[in-house]
Amino acid sequence: MDILGIFGILLGILTIILFIVKKFNIIVAAPIATIVVLLFNDVNILETVFGKENSYMSALAGFVASNFAIFLLGSILAKYMDKSGATISIANKVLSVVGTKNPYNALVALFIISALLTYGGINVFVIIFALVPMAKPIFQQLNISWKLVIIPVFGGTSTFTMTMLPGAPSLHNVVPSTALGTTLTAAPFIGIVTSIAAIIFLLVFMKMMLSRSLRKKETFEAEHSVEHSEDAMKRDLPPFLISLLPIIVLLAIILCFSSVSNIIIVALIVAVGLSAILFRKQLDQQKEVLNQGANESVTSTITTGSTIAFGSIATGVPAFKGVFQLIQSIPGPPVLSLMIGTGLIGGITASAVGAIGISVANFAPYYLDLGLDSETVHRAIAIGSGALSIVPYSGFLIIFNKITGLTMKDTFKNGFISISVTHWVAMAVVVILTLVGLA
Repeated sequence: MDILGIFGILLGILTIILFIVKKFNIIVAAPIATIVVLLFNDVNILETVFGKENSYMSALAGFVASNFAIFLLGSILAKYMDKSGATISIANKVLSVVGTKNPYNALVALFIISALLTYGGINVFVIIFALVPMAKPIFQQLNISWKLVIIPVFGGTSTFTMTMLPGAPSLHNVVPSTALGTTLTAAPFIGIVTSIAAIIFLLVFMKMMLSRSLRKKETFEAEHSVEHSEDAMKRDLPPFLISLLPIIVLLAIILCFSSVSNIIIVALIVAVGLSAILFRKQLDQQKEVLNQGANESVTSTITTGSTIAFGSIATGVPAFKGVFQLIQSIPGPPVLSLMIGTGLIGGITASAVGAIGISVANFAPYYLDLGLDSETVHRAIAIGSGALSIVPYSGFLIIFNKITGLTMKDTFKNGFISISVTHWVAMAVVVILTLVGLA
């Protein structure tokens, strides 16, 4: 076992975390941390960082090429919804339904909306681009801490609808299905029971954090200047149905033509074009909306790509084979080490989907040979992928902070509990079901 190489991987992870804590941009932190990993492994540093194939730059370029259109269009759509006042109109309607006496009802509503959108197949980045501007006026009118927004959004988008619920269209469910020859509804009993456990945990956690925040007298006004928002709420807002129409059309196109290649890009183009027409009375300068959305999308795409590029190099060095050996030696039922192993990879790569890809290629054959059936392996890998998917250098978390205006200090704890700890609860359920012979 290459102890020095494994030490290099760990030191690289600590380096990127330290840089993030010190508020360095991840675009700077990720390549430096990558070089730290390579210094302790017997590889060509220049070729591995700057080469045209299997390098940091090629991984970054690959992510940008595959995802930039989604980030660009999603960011522009969010700007249209925000600057036109459509998000305020939708927020007012939500509040008229759930009321203003119990803020918990609003959090649950946001949680349900996030979950339904994710289970409907909407990309999680598109969801946060659309939902965060809508959520902000709700929090402002209820005068509750804006820091709490991460719980319903992360809980709804990135837990049971992503990895547990049978039939989920997420990549976290599709990748193991394709690799193992299973269906999207693989291990339905495990999926349903873990989903129930996750929902209960999230609802209780959300209630606890809201109660704690209210006891501490945390408010929206204390955290943000609201002059601009108050001015916006006084202006002429688009009607509720008009405000909602671009999102409805976006969802309808994706759901009705889900088998069409790149349909999400087509749907976003239509939604942006529709927004430009519907909100033209509320927007004097649409050029500014397009420019702001485009500028923010560039940073968001490269930020996420940088974290994934670091993870691809850290898990690709020869020493990582030793990590595989350590994972397989974890005591307990085989399904436990499979989930822990997948989770550790997710933590290193800061990508649950990346962890699944590595796990199905390197772990699945070993555990199938041990006697685990393919459906259990499928569900265990999917659930395990979320165990450490929230780390300080997670692209999803960094982008969420940028969109919300919150800091890592504001969001990391609640984000980690909302996603990672929820998956730990699900993992415990899987182990219990295995031990009593129900899985």
